[in-house]
Amino acid sequence: MNLRKNFLNYCETNKFEINDRQLNIIDDLKNFYKGNFRQTFLTKIFNKKEAKIGYYLVGDVGVGKTMILNFFFNELNKKKLRLHFNEFMIKFHNFIFENKNKDNGIELFVKDLGKKTQLIYFDEFQVTNIVDAMILGKLFKKIFDEKIKVIFSSNIKINDLYKDGLQRDQFIPFIKILEKNSFEKELLIEDDYRLDNNKSLDRFLSPINQSTNFVLNKFLRKITKNKNKSTKILEIKGRKIEIKNFFDGIMKIEFNELCNRNLGSEDYISIANSCDFLFIEDLPDFNEDNSNQQQRFITLIDILYEKKIPLMITSNIDLKSINSSKSLAEPFKRTVSRLYELTSINYN
Repeated sequence: MNLRKNFLNYCETNKFEINDRQLNIIDDLKNFYKGNFRQTFLTKIFNKKEAKIGYYLVGDVGVGKTMILNFFFNELNKKKLRLHFNEFMIKFHNFIFENKNKDNGIELFVKDLGKKTQLIYFDEFQVTNIVDAMILGKLFKKIFDEKIKVIFSSNIKINDLYKDGLQRDQFIPFIKILEKNSFEKELLIEDDYRLDNNKSLDRFLSPINQSTNFVLNKFLRKITKNKNKSTKILEIKGRKIEIKNFFDGIMKIEFNELCNRNLGSEDYISIANSCDFLFIEDLPDFNEDNSNQQQRFITLIDILYEKKIPLMITSNIDLKSINSSKSLAEPFKRTVSRLYELTSINYN
């Protein structure tokens, strides 16, 4: 596999800018591939140092981590799985619940996973849930013991994961397991490509007034033409989410309905799986008083980005001026960057 040549062709075809730091990561990934998928019987005998089976790419928002790892993932002709981490953990918890009478639920889950895939890819990996944080050490030890390769992209260095989280001392074993089994590489680029390529925020409307409401309603009429309006009820494990403005795959909903309720990843995945386009009205500014709502919004945007759902948003604050609670300032940078992309006219 001539990874560098293929990457250069890929970037030229898609009109992506290329720099040496990205090419260095491509070369690293080639070595990762050779060490894990191309070892011969003889190289295994003479190579006393066992290849690490994790690859953890860290960098700031918008530097091209996802683009590079998506390219690498698509180049692999292996059994592979790409999942949002929240979706993966939902599958894990569901499996454990279904096998609650068995003592070795984690082992059974990983064995089943190993039958389905040789490699898992988690984009924008982060840990915010205390329940997940407490179990990850045991889970990933089994995953690495099973020789399942894992690639991660993240804005957070391994040693800073779940920083200041509750009972973080119980999370440290996972950090040690990840460091032991993974190459950690940092992609250092100053510019956010999403901001460079999406300067026209045609679908982020601010402030909320007669003019922006006119633009929203005009666009809504355009894309819902010949579609019937209905109320859609989503049911997730006994919980019901009512979408009053549903137009055959197009949803319009207020921010408070999405994030002012005790909804989580599973609910947002259900919403994303039910729509092709989403209108979010009245996005607020964020501070310490509404940090819970902000955390839900971060989770929502991560899932919508993963599912490639374009957005139109109204707010009284323009996107570059939206504030964050102090505790969520770093992950919210990723959210803002993704909003630039999801609300651009170029993103469809």
